[in-house]
Amino acid sequence: MRRVTLFVNGTSKNGKVVAVYGTLADLLSVASSKLGIRASCLYNGKGGLIDDIIYFMSLIQINDYPQNEVKASSDPDGAQTDWLTLNIGGRLFTTTRSTLVSKEPESMLAYMFRGKDVWGNKQDEHGAYLIDRSPEYFEPILNYLRHGQLIINEGINIRGVLEEARFFGIEQLAEQLEVAIKNSQPPEDHSPISRKEFVRFLLATPTKSELRCQGLNFSGADLSRLDLRYINFKMANLSRCNLTHANLCCSNLERADLSGANLDGANLQGVKMLCSNAEGASLKGCNFEDPSGLKANLEGANLKGVDMEGSQMTGINLRVATLKNAKLKNCNLRGATLAGTDLENCDLSGCDLQEANLRGSNVKGAIFEEMLTPLHMSQSVR
Repeated sequence: MRRVTLFVNGTSKNGKVVAVYGTLADLLSVASSKLGIRASCLYNGKGGLIDDIIYFMSLIQINDYPQNEVKASSDPDGAQTDWLTLNIGGRLFTTTRSTLVSKEPESMLAYMFRGKDVWGNKQDEHGAYLIDRSPEYFEPILNYLRHGQLIINEGINIRGVLEEARFFGIEQLAEQLEVAIKNSQPPEDHSPISRKEFVRFLLATPTKSELRCQGLNFSGADLSRLDLRYINFKMANLSRCNLTHANLCCSNLERADLSGANLDGANLQGVKMLCSNAEGASLKGCNFEDPSGLKANLEGANLKGVDMEGSQMTGINLRVATLKNAKLKNCNLRGATLAGTDLENCDLSGCDLQEANLRGSNVKGAIFEEMLTPLHMSQSVR
């Protein structure tokens, strides 16, 4: 067993002979007990700092230090030295006071260790300052304070490091971590759903199950000739879609964006298109007429400039819809509800408007040539 004589640093009297074993922390604990001080650093007889107990023990055996003198450094009042040991959640970290104070002078760590017992910091039996935080998240913070670079090892949750940085008030590091978290997240995918992807969804869905496509992006997709019955497209983006000859019977297109879409020849029996936007769309030759009596509902829809020539729209609900500059030539609008509808400059040539309700509609500039049935003034107020 190797023994050394311990002295308080700066003195050569009242030495204590102790056995060297265990770790450096064990030797510091023995020095504190024997010398009646709070030892934080050990130096050899020539003034060299001892930071590796195993290497020091080998030197005692090989070089046989004169008297094997070791000096423990601590002020008589037990004041903190420049080297500090932190006990973070049971794990020890040794660093300098300047590391904790200089980089982020306004942080909580800086206030804790700037002066003597500013916050009355608690210490364990070995003199390490106790801080009840996560050691794995604290380590990247300490390294940042040492060299100013944010380095996080694999397997460490960056969000945990961010919470520790916020706790210790290290604002600059917290900002870097927030940017790193934002950059690490995959970009939001707003790309439209393709025909191939959507067909896969259709094939995987039982025919009796409702397919919910609410709010999805189909912009520019080719959905022509597909069976889209009973699908919920509420608030979906179907702008510039190719829906020619598609079966949209009883589908829900409420508040959907159909601007510029092509629905020529589509089956729209019982469709719900309340407040939808179909401005500039083409609906030539569409069938809105359901033999069972279920009426298509386009109430409040934006149908500016649409081309609905030759469409079957018996009983359709177009109440307060906007059909300004629309083409409805040769359409069957028998029994249709057009109350409050904006039909300004709308071409209704050759339409069947028998029993249609046009009360309160705006027919300024509308064309009513070659009507199949007489249009009574009682049907339209203005």
